[in-house]
Amino acid sequence: MFCCLRNCFDGLGLSTTQMPKREPNPITLDTSHMGHEVVIVKNGLRVCGRGAALTNAPLAQSKSYFEVKIQQGGVWAVGLATRSTELNTTVGGSDQESWALNSDGIIRHNSEELHKVQNIAQEGDIIGISYDHIELNFYLNGKLLDVPITGIKVTTYPILYVDDGAILDIILDDFIYPPPNGFEKIMLEQSLL
Repeated sequence: MFCCLRNCFDGLGLSTTQMPKREPNPITLDTSHMGHEVVIVKNGLRVCGRGAALTNAPLAQSKSYFEVKIQQGGVWAVGLATRSTELNTTVGGSDQESWALNSDGIIRHNSEELHKVQNIAQEGDIIGISYDHIELNFYLNGKLLDVPITGIKVTTYPILYVDDGAILDIILDDFIYPPPNGFEKIMLEQSLL
């Protein structure tokens, strides 16, 4: 009798076979490396409040890519930074330890304007970030902004800055837009010993 019932339920989506569970990505925003007024929610993938947050893993592989969705507008910035950067600021690139695209369209490093982008990201847009240890590049909704940053020769982490009601989601896999050729999601560095 149970065999008969099982066949009936297969067509209703009540199959007895189980879908394999997907392992959660171990890389998230790091609650031990964030500003005092930053709030990290949604399993470590959403940042709000005031300040900055780094991820818990550096960009170790040769070609890394991640995305950030602007869930709610405000003052924000996205980019790369070292663990020594100031996390209680809301302006990305305000020290020599960070490189960031800001909501005003300015890419900053060490409080200097490196580039000004014409197409400023808005609420709902996706910003892609690629880094190959030679160039840092930004993308807006899958299109290269063509404002490369070079000369970064330190260990860096993705960083997200928020203020004035901004809410940002970091996308570390299952990207909205395909990564540039040869680039892939951030991977944890593994020891061979």
